[in-house]
Amino acid sequence: MANIHGTYDPKFQGVFEKFRQFIESGQEVGASLTVKIDGEDAINIWGGYASPDHTRPWNEDTIVNVFSSTKTLSALAVLLLINDGQLSAYDKVSKYWPEFAANGKQDIEVRHLLAHTSGIAVFEDDTTPEDLCNTGLIVSRLEKQAPRWEPGTASGYHSWTYGYLLGEVVRRRTGLSLKEFISQKVAVPLGADIQIGAHEKDWDRIAQLILPPPFNPDDLPKSDPDSLTVKMIYPIPDEAFLHSAKWRNAEIGSGNAHTNSQALAQVWSGALTISDDSKRLLSKETIDLIFKEQSYGVDLCIGLPVRVGIGMGLRGNGDALIDAWVPKGNVCFWGGWGGSMVINDLDHRITIAYAMNKLESGSTGNASVKAYVAEIYKALGVPVGTGEAVGHS
Repeated sequence: MANIHGTYDPKFQGVFEKFRQFIESGQEVGASLTVKIDGEDAINIWGGYASPDHTRPWNEDTIVNVFSSTKTLSALAVLLLINDGQLSAYDKVSKYWPEFAANGKQDIEVRHLLAHTSGIAVFEDDTTPEDLCNTGLIVSRLEKQAPRWEPGTASGYHSWTYGYLLGEVVRRRTGLSLKEFISQKVAVPLGADIQIGAHEKDWDRIAQLILPPPFNPDDLPKSDPDSLTVKMIYPIPDEAFLHSAKWRNAEIGSGNAHTNSQALAQVWSGALTISDDSKRLLSKETIDLIFKEQSYGVDLCIGLPVRVGIGMGLRGNGDALIDAWVPKGNVCFWGGWGGSMVINDLDHRITIAYAMNKLESGSTGNASVKAYVAEIYKALGVPVGTGEAVGHS
């Protein structure tokens, strides 16, 4: 019998059963799943194991590396500064970070960084996993790079660069590192168990990652090693490095937040989907910014249709990323390598968050979370799938 714990509204019995099924079958090893409706828990469950040998249970306070779901926190940091009037989405980045203007970047705006449309999507210099842990080194390299395309004209997934770019904007504007800002302005005020990197005192709570089969570079086109699609994925840390002290001590705003579904849902329901204006982190005006379409088309890096707003991916017209498994309407989201996910559905005041330690290939959900989301909306009687997106209101 699977060791599953937590609470859920009886209407979501089907979600719980699906979660139990996946734990028992081995599709999941350990995971947590949270659904908040207008800020209140509708589902908060966890279970399975925090280690591949099944010797450590996945507990309520288990945390795990959520990879690119970290980007939602980097975006939120800058959105909070916008919300507080400390900067504008339409400001030139160089207003706060003068060195960034070099090599044709003088007209890049903060919104271009938030929307993956800046053209600074990949590392042009050879970069190692160890380099990722040296924020100053990466920032100095990014200062020297030129945009790969005209900023603002298309999206190209900023796989690694995103967190460094936004983190430096935060540092220049506030004097705080991204790690410090998230701790002081998000985690502590909300009481959320969320951090960039991980304090050593928390390492025994971290679930061990179970990676998919090693990536084969031969699967990519060999004709152009300088292409965005090829360069986007590098460097590739191995399993040992992802569990190392160096990785956990680093500030990698694109990929090393350690948290769980409850904390992710707590943060994003608190930012977006609670109806009480006095309690919500972001104003209606800032939320409107998130839903301002910045690009809609085939992403220059990942080669798939993507609709992006200012800080989050947006539901599209039936062809963009997660469109097939969420309702049409005001839905924004992002996910991490292997399956972790945050989905915010403003029309239904829902935040869905998911974290796990058994990773699948890809960075836009996995088979488990797709099934959970389907069951969640089935329980609510809300249709999902194809259909036109609507503007935020």
